[in-house]
Amino acid sequence: MGRGELRVYLGAAPGVGKTYKMLEEGHRRLARGTDVVVGIVETHGRQHTADLLEGLEVVPRTTVSYRGSELVELDLDAVLARRPQVVLVDELAHTNAPGLRYEKRWEDVETLLDAGITVVTTLNVQHLESLNDVVGDITGARQRETVPDAVVRQADQIELIDMAPEALRRRLAHGNVYPADRVDAALGNYFRIGNLSALRELALLWVAGKVDEQLERYRAEHGIGSPWETRERVVVALTGGPEGDTLIRRAARIASRATAAELLAVHVARSDGLSAGSPAHLALQRELVEDLGGTYHQVVGSDVPDALLTFARAVNATQLVLGTSRRGRWAQLLAPGVGMTTTAESGALDVHLVTHERTARRSQALRHWLRGGRSSALGRGRRLAGLALAVGGLPVFTALLQQFAGDASLATDLVFFLLLVVAVALVGGMLPALVAAVGGFLLLNYFFTPPLRLFTIAERENLVALVAFLVVALSLSTVVDAAARRTREALSARAEAATLFTLSGSVLRGSRPLDALLHQVRETFALDGVTLLERRDEAGQGPDVERSDDAWQVVASVGEPVVRTPSQGDAEVHVDQRYSLVLVGHPLEADARRVLEAFAAQAAGAVQHERLQETAATAGSLAEVDRVRTALLSAVSHDLRTPLASAKAAVGTLRSPDLDLSAHDQEELLDTAEGSLDRLAALVENLLDMSRLQAGALALLVQEVDVADVVSGAVASLGPPGAPVSIRIADDLPEVRADPALLERAVANLVQNALRFSPPGTVPGITASAHGDRVEVRVTDTGPGVPEDDRDQIFLPFQRLGDRDNSTGVGLGLALSRGLVEAMAGTLTPEDTPGGGLTMTISLPSVSAHPPQEPA
Repeated sequence: MGRGELRVYLGAAPGVGKTYKMLEEGHRRLARGTDVVVGIVETHGRQHTADLLEGLEVVPRTTVSYRGSELVELDLDAVLARRPQVVLVDELAHTNAPGLRYEKRWEDVETLLDAGITVVTTLNVQHLESLNDVVGDITGARQRETVPDAVVRQADQIELIDMAPEALRRRLAHGNVYPADRVDAALGNYFRIGNLSALRELALLWVAGKVDEQLERYRAEHGIGSPWETRERVVVALTGGPEGDTLIRRAARIASRATAAELLAVHVARSDGLSAGSPAHLALQRELVEDLGGTYHQVVGSDVPDALLTFARAVNATQLVLGTSRRGRWAQLLAPGVGMTTTAESGALDVHLVTHERTARRSQALRHWLRGGRSSALGRGRRLAGLALAVGGLPVFTALLQQFAGDASLATDLVFFLLLVVAVALVGGMLPALVAAVGGFLLLNYFFTPPLRLFTIAERENLVALVAFLVVALSLSTVVDAAARRTREALSARAEAATLFTLSGSVLRGSRPLDALLHQVRETFALDGVTLLERRDEAGQGPDVERSDDAWQVVASVGEPVVRTPSQGDAEVHVDQRYSLVLVGHPLEADARRVLEAFAAQAAGAVQHERLQETAATAGSLAEVDRVRTALLSAVSHDLRTPLASAKAAVGTLRSPDLDLSAHDQEELLDTAEGSLDRLAALVENLLDMSRLQAGALALLVQEVDVADVVSGAVASLGPPGAPVSIRIADDLPEVRADPALLERAVANLVQNALRFSPPGTVPGITASAHGDRVEVRVTDTGPGVPEDDRDQIFLPFQRLGDRDNSTGVGLGLALSRGLVEAMAGTLTPEDTPGGGLTMTISLPSVSAHPPQEPA
């Protein structure tokens, strides 16, 4: 028996007609001969919905008693026993009454599906787990009943029940959703036009995501690689060059012309690591893409066009944006390049080739080639040596071969000249090899091909041989030069990888990543000094504006000298419009710029990280200050105002000329006023002492103190003689060094807490004993105790750990007691009382163990 099917009617808001549609589906299936039952349907008093129940079999529901109420719920066991083909279950997100098999109704539905029963159900978008908080922020009403998205996404069918906001409000006004007494409140709160429009969009987007998943699954199952233009998806290819900004903005304009189009940026990193874009440019372009509402992706591939097209087809893209080639015309004739290859292989995918200011010019490319730039991977000395070998080797080979002209054939001469071309290519690269190949061709023609001493060729076979020699020589020189370039690039990539690995290790191990990073730059590139500069104008003016001395400020620097502007350094790596990394020591080599751009990008990120840490620390301090301020205001607003109001009322009554008070009444009023003022004075004193402690300005009068006298005074200060406290103090207890008044207050606060939380009929206890060179005073109660995880919180100012009785103080007693004890070089620690409760232990150094000394 297979698993049953799940069909969900998803609504944007209550009242759109989900239950009505579900019942209509039940009637439709029943008419086709399907065995359909109603598991549970909530009509909410809507007559049209109730009418649709007629003609459908309803499985009796179960009743659960909970807190004096009778709750009607789905009878899961009855439905399983009935075993219909289809069951209608309303409100998938419903929470079941306690005592049933499952806590949530969607768990009941899962059981029915596992039993092979098809379930048709309903759900509102606000009950989806992923959208619950978003809907709460929009509507101001947080839903406590939610369904995991995975449960709904596995449904075989999801049908969106949609309704325009205006139509739904009309239904509500006509009384088709709620009773008349709830209509006005609903229209003015949850069912506002803006709320309903937002919920409708959320539902549409969620269902669209589900449809995309189904479409991608279908295309994968059927091996469909070509894009289906169900939605415009524009992919822009980034090389990491400065032209990327132009391409991104162009692609964004293309995407903006279509409704709900997506923008995706992709960078293809070569799998061999031999070529890569600038990390600084890529970081900035990623931010630009995300600012424009797009997403950034990076893939790895050895064949860039193939990787681009594979990615575009995987995301079902409809358009691909690339930049025109930066190579010259001759280079494009020899190899078509990424743009032309991608266009040729794109198939149905539209490809846009966008021009930009970095497009190569023939003259620039030619001058670069003649200078031996990227055309050769060898240094100038190697190229000159190869050229000398070609110029000197050609006449030498010619003279030697002429000595054996009678014994050697033309084929032998060709092989010797070909060996010379290979040797020249290995030494000097392509340009000297080209000279050797052309020169060898001419010498072979003039000296060794009949008719001799003429630049003519009599036999066709000799012409073919000479042309073959020239082609092979040119091909060999190209291959040798390419191999040398690849070797150099591989070594460079290896060095870059090693440098970046060292960089990451240094940054991760350093407590300040920015300093570690700048030190690594200085050591790696043998510089005298490295300075990171930041524009004072945070908005930035772009890299080409006038840079005055006042326009920059030093963020961090290592080595000497410390520069104040980019012009004072030997080289500059521009990070973005805000930051520049300035180097002092020697000019920057071109090959090192890419690695330094990675360093510079990481430096800018480290600055942001440090500033975020500082902001977070400041925010934490401000939050703590705000918490204390709020708690203090709360205390002043109630705990200080209450005794003040009582005293004022008592004095006002005594001064009233209209009242004839007896002597007893006057005495009671005076006692009330005095008690209130005493309590007010104690609260103010606690607040002032707490402030002094936090400011480190509390004056101590430390002397030798008898613990028994302190405990007796503390108990006496809490009430009349005979207070219910058990005291046990050893007779031979040594004295301690402390401020007697402050120690008495600390003990009194602890005893007062113990009295407050001790159950009726129990007596808190005070014990004092010596342990080694310390004296411990223990105040024990048998109350509810404090969980171990919360024990640090009870010593925070204005913290009563859930106690809402504002008549018992402002929550400063324990915080003040610990501060006073620690000011006298002691400790105050909480621990469990055997049998239940809390024991507070004051530990102070005894006089016998410590000579008199000034308090800390």
